[in-house]
Amino acid sequence: MTKLIQGSTGAWEVVIGLEVHCQVLSKAKLFSAAATQFGADPNTQVSFVDAAMPGMLPVINRFCVEQAVRTGLGLKAKINLFSVFDRKNYFYPDLPAGYQISQYKNPIVGEGEVLIDLPGGEVAKVGIERLHLEQDAGKSLHDQHPDHSFVDLNRSGIALMEIVTRPDMRSAEEAAAFLRKLRAIVRYLGTCDGNMEEGSMRADVNVSVRKPGAPFNTRCEIKNMNSVRFITQAIDYEARRQVDVLESGGVIEQQTLLFDARNGETRPMRSKEEAHDYRYFPDPDLLPLELDEAWVDEIASSLPELPDEKKNRFMAMGLSSYDALVLVAEKESADYFEAMLKDGAEPKAAANWLNNEYFGRLNKAGLAIADGPVTASANSAIVQMISAEVISGKIAKDLLDIVWSEGGDPRAIVESRGMKQVTDTSAIEKAVDAVIASNPDKALAAKAKPSMAGWFVGQVMKATGGKANPATVNALVKARLGIADEG
Repeated sequence: MTKLIQGSTGAWEVVIGLEVHCQVLSKAKLFSAAATQFGADPNTQVSFVDAAMPGMLPVINRFCVEQAVRTGLGLKAKINLFSVFDRKNYFYPDLPAGYQISQYKNPIVGEGEVLIDLPGGEVAKVGIERLHLEQDAGKSLHDQHPDHSFVDLNRSGIALMEIVTRPDMRSAEEAAAFLRKLRAIVRYLGTCDGNMEEGSMRADVNVSVRKPGAPFNTRCEIKNMNSVRFITQAIDYEARRQVDVLESGGVIEQQTLLFDARNGETRPMRSKEEAHDYRYFPDPDLLPLELDEAWVDEIASSLPELPDEKKNRFMAMGLSSYDALVLVAEKESADYFEAMLKDGAEPKAAANWLNNEYFGRLNKAGLAIADGPVTASANSAIVQMISAEVISGKIAKDLLDIVWSEGGDPRAIVESRGMKQVTDTSAIEKAVDAVIASNPDKALAAKAKPSMAGWFVGQVMKATGGKANPATVNALVKARLGIADEG
């Protein structure tokens, strides 16, 4: 489904490509042994190499290379056994060497693809053009002093994977879906923590507009976005801005933009550089990177089950596409679900319980699944007791409240607090008869309006403290009122 933008001259199509920088999960930097811990005091994790001291030579971190290969395999991409590190030349205070070591013509990973799930069950394919390794720059701080800017080089030299997509996305929603999927993939792989708030995953967003079917138009690049919500807003604003410019007879200038989240608008940062502006050339201090095919195969054999494969496996258990997608979106959620199954819960019942009850409570409390107070084993016990009709759905919610706030074994709590469901038909019959006897007018009206039976069911459930079996109550109410089952 293509989302078109309506303008005064008709419909326009937005064309989006992304360049996503993922910080490699590694304890050391790409070309030095300096630490990479987030939040350390400024300039405490800087080696002589990171600070570009004279005579210091970079030494490649084998583990970072392995992480890049692992990510490329997870993106179903071509692994290039021969790749080259280049110098990308530009001057900025937080780039001590005056150049960044990156990869240009010969990246470590070539073409791949990512499948994204869209509303209505549609699946779209986003092409991956390349993944290359590069070192991060430092960080300039302009808000620490009224007259000076400070530079923190802790980030300088940290390994980044830049993942470049083809311009295959046609709406802000598709771009958001791609970012969420990419984040899930690298987190499953263990190659990046995907923490956008800490800047370990950020994106440059290329946006252009065209008449449907027309050639690509001039694009603008929105730099350094680290929030999916802001990326969505930025794309929508920038696409509309470009449509307005073109429809008023103007031309789009290729430029680099920043997104002002406070005002919800993009604004120019500088004119857009081309590759030749950076004067790329092979880094003379680093030999070309040559990989052994057997080593790549070894990495491939160690890959975990990724979101798409896991989703398909969950659907084969009887889960809907939606339920499976919710569960595989975060590795921790999928692991929690599988732990419930291992403990005896039935798949569909477990998925319904997690997606409809437990995850909602976690969200409301602002907790990640790893920090939730209820174990997978406890939730599995609750689901199994619902399935065995030991407790009703209503009692199950009350039981979850107790386990959430007090802890304990759900089965023992049900026994000690008398929470078992009442399945004794004679006891339920007495409750039904009492409610009908107390409401003769409503009982009479229900014969003409069968939907009123629901009111009686609710009253009986209330009278029995939610312990009566709902299906039994429903059948007895209808029988006593003389209402035939529909169908």
